[in-house]
Amino acid sequence: MNVLIFNGAIDDRPYATANQLAVYLTEQLKEKGFSPEIFSLGNAQIPFFSQAEAGTKPPAVDAMCKAFCKADLHIWMTPLYHGSMTGAMKNCLDWLEMTSKNQRPYLTGKVVALLSWADGTQAMQGINAMDAVAKALRAWVLPYSLPILKDNLYDPETRGFTEFYKNKLDTMVQLLCAAKSHVVAGIEG
Repeated sequence: MNVLIFNGAIDDRPYATANQLAVYLTEQLKEKGFSPEIFSLGNAQIPFFSQAEAGTKPPAVDAMCKAFCKADLHIWMTPLYHGSMTGAMKNCLDWLEMTSKNQRPYLTGKVVALLSWADGTQAMQGINAMDAVAKALRAWVLPYSLPILKDNLYDPETRGFTEFYKNKLDTMVQLLCAAKSHVVAGIEG
């Protein structure tokens, strides 16, 4: 089953938090027999959404829409920017309007897991913003989200993730994998 890891950060440095999280999640999903694909805004070159130009689909947007529609399960992740997801992430999600005429429009029936991180304690605001958009796009949101306090994400000795957050990330992956049967039932039903 295909899983899309949607990296809403534009920082494409390999050691950036978003990329480290994406690699960790990819490894966990592969261990469980899933086929993860990372869609990273840092190198996607998605143009600004314009309703007036919605009739034409730029190649980068076409590839993005195909990736989002192909995956049955999604993990969306974003740093908290001024109380919400990144603007680039919201802009990218707006382009899913191009799928409105599909047999299964938008993200109908997809299951989306959400995680956000912040330097302070407000990461849940990013999750709330993504939750609203996922539901507007007709997706099911996994009832387990992960707000991350960035100061506690990394172990100061190993520079890897702390066991506390590894356990939370692993729980998210396990629950998302369990949602697979519900997605398959929805597709067949």
